[in-house]
Amino acid sequence: MLNYIWLGLMLCAVLIGGWNGQLKEVADKALEMVNTAVVGIAFALIGVMALWLGIMRLAERAGLVALLARALRPLMKRIFPEVPPEHPAMGSMLMNIAANMLGLGNAATPLGLRAMKDLESLNKTPGTATNAMCTFLAINTSGIQLIPVTAIAILAANKSTNPTAIVGTSIICTACAAVSGVLMAKFLSKLPMFAVKAEIGNLKPEIAKAEGGRAESDKPTVKEAVTLQPMQWWGNFIFAAFLLCFAFFFLRMVFPETFGLPVSEEETKKNLFIRIVGAVSLLSIPFLLSAIPLFAMLRRVKVYEEFVDGAKEGFDVAIRIIPYLVAMLVAVGMFRAAGGIDMLSRALSPVLNQLGFPTDLLPMVLVRPLSGSGSLGFFTELVKQFGPDSLIARTAGTIYGSTETTFYVLAVYFGSVAIKRTRHALLAGLTADFVSVVVAVTVCKMVFG
Repeated sequence: MLNYIWLGLMLCAVLIGGWNGQLKEVADKALEMVNTAVVGIAFALIGVMALWLGIMRLAERAGLVALLARALRPLMKRIFPEVPPEHPAMGSMLMNIAANMLGLGNAATPLGLRAMKDLESLNKTPGTATNAMCTFLAINTSGIQLIPVTAIAILAANKSTNPTAIVGTSIICTACAAVSGVLMAKFLSKLPMFAVKAEIGNLKPEIAKAEGGRAESDKPTVKEAVTLQPMQWWGNFIFAAFLLCFAFFFLRMVFPETFGLPVSEEETKKNLFIRIVGAVSLLSIPFLLSAIPLFAMLRRVKVYEEFVDGAKEGFDVAIRIIPYLVAMLVAVGMFRAAGGIDMLSRALSPVLNQLGFPTDLLPMVLVRPLSGSGSLGFFTELVKQFGPDSLIARTAGTIYGSTETTFYVLAVYFGSVAIKRTRHALLAGLTADFVSVVVAVTVCKMVFG
């Protein structure tokens, strides 16, 4: 399916651009997006990837990933029945989902790519997405997060009286999107048109040896065994003291007056919830970057050596995704530059007016699966045009906080493991986006209308 969509975007971009007299803009945008894909995204990811993959390696060696996977085993077994409960992929996916829920974008992407690598170790047909991969992508493209930090920041910057009003609506929408995306992925995986069709020559060596291309055992054998030393009593004491330090930092940021710290006039206007959100956002990354290595050291893991080994993967992954990024971003950029989004908006407006859908939201909704920066620009314009406390602005903020750039996510995640046949992943992701938009418009009318 992605083959037809990519070709359709390219052809439509040229034809629409020619009709609108914007072929120069289309050509310029193609070259601009090539540079963005390579320099702006892939190369920029190298350092971030190295950092978080190194931290992920420490979390694995310290047993944190296995502990997290074991705690949520019943739920994960139902969502990903193809993945063995103790497989590293379970922990990697959980770490990625947790980072997304906390709004840690820079950490979520490397952790997600690591999860894809772990899932690929179970893939019997390289180049073709597995059911588990498609389901995992559906969860990622549903934009699941507890606090839409970026949307709240835009509303607050534009002097909203209650920028956190969209938190509740965003949670409802992102939950509905995640459930619908997973259910659609499960449904589509059973259709004959999305069945896995693989030639024997494309199977992994250990699978191709078996008669008829079938595995000798249906039970996956890929598993990382980590031998850990139990933490001593003094180790527990040190780690507990460390946690208490961060608890102190959190309280000091939320209640600065109590600790005698100077507070600006702008800070005094913020309500308690905004302060809590700000404190969590500021402390999350420093906490993860220090707590995981400390915990690993207390479990007698050689933290520096393991971190370096994990960080080495960052460069390889960033380089591997370049062709996929170039292909997707060039097609999307050309289509936007040609005026394709504007043409779609004009064509769909009469129908959406009859359905009661606010047509002012349509450009942002259409751009959201294609471009994060583009949809953020539309959202900011809507806030300035209609006011930060308007129904349109809050609905747009809810949509932005509960959806994701589906095409970008597919290109990066699948590109990292050289998946070319994405099967039903795109349809499941777009379903999550569609449900999120419909629920956002309905719920926001009920809450804010």
